[in-house]
Order: sequence, then C-alpha cells, then structure tokens
Amino acid sequence: MNDKKYDLEERTAVFGEKVIGFLKGLKDTSINKSIKNQLVRSATSIGANYMEADGAESKRDFKHKIALCKKEAKETKHWLRMLSTTDDNLKTKCREIWKEGQELTLIFSAILRNTNNKEKSK
Repeated sequence: MNDKKYDLEERTAVFGEKVIGFLKGLKDTSINKSIKNQLVRSATSIGANYMEADGAESKRDFKHKIALCKKEAKETKHWLRMLSTTDDNLKTKCREIWKEGQELTLIFSAILRNTNNKEKSK
C-alpha cells in the first residue's frame, strides 16, 4: 500500500480525527467555543476536499480542490494559533498539530506547483 494517493487520503483523515479528539477533551468557554467550531470545520475539510480532488472530473477541477486543501490547511493553522492563546496549557499540543498542518500545506503547495509545471511544459 505505497500508493501516495492512499497515503495522503489516510493522512488527511487522521489529521481531522486528531483535531476532533483534541477538541473533544476541551471545555467550551465563551472565548474558545467559536474557535473550536472553526477549527474542526477547517481541519476536517482538508480530507473532504482531497477526496473530491481525487475524484475530480477535470484537471481544472483537480487544481481547484487541491487549492482548497491548501487553503483549509492554512486556515487550520490560524485557528490552532488562536486556540493556543486561550490557555497556556494548550500551546504544546496546538504546536504539535500545527506542525502537521504545516506539512500538509507544503504537500498541497507542491502538488499545485507540480501540476502547474506539467501544464506549462506541454
């Protein structure tokens, strides 16, 4: 099972699951409630958009969905940063998850770059 599509599909799903698991353990406060909502939406959207990209009907559709994956990964990093400011005890775990979000951002950036380079070389 060394298929890269499978690995990225699994990786984005595990990322969403980790964020959900992390957030389930946090109490809702007036400050963090909306941040948690935004965070779970953006983190789980990465995998959903990747699944759509994998089934894209055209190259244009594929690029658009991969761009959405990158956008949602970047947004997830933002919300993790905001959440870490609500409680100093969250900083380490937020940073750990943020690093995976950064790796996903770089992966989707590379996919977009490679797709654009292939189109230019035709």
